[in-house]
Amino acid sequence: MSEGKQAAGQVGIVLVSHSAAVASSVAELAVGLAGGGDTAPVAAAGGTADGGLGTSAERVAAAAASVDRGAGVAVLTDLGSAVLTVKALLAEGDELPAGTRLLDAPFVEGAVAALVTASAGADLTAVEAAAREAYSYRKE
Repeated sequence: MSEGKQAAGQVGIVLVSHSAAVASSVAELAVGLAGGGDTAPVAAAGGTADGGLGTSAERVAAAAASVDRGAGVAVLTDLGSAVLTVKALLAEGDELPAGTRLLDAPFVEGAVAALVTASAGADLTAVEAAAREAYSYRKE
């Protein structure tokens, strides 16, 4: 999904939603707000194989593999079964790249914070902290 050049060793970002359109749109927004150009790799994993609403373990695993650059993969989810699907994949132990982490963060704001931080070359722990901090963003 990410359009710019991607450096080896960056944390990859996977956005998991029940809707392919939502996952793709949040990825597009995050890339745009991160400055477009040279961003960390980001992939959307939304919807089911037949184009419906839902979460596909195969799509999540493929997205994670596509953004893995050896520095870990940060996964953000929208809700419900998306969280359960990622947790199940993590429990399997061999379905996702080593260093894949499910982040407890708001989907949109967390995705932007994670991508900006990963694009700056931060490690997975810093990416997770930035995404989690998005819970405190005030809108008043």
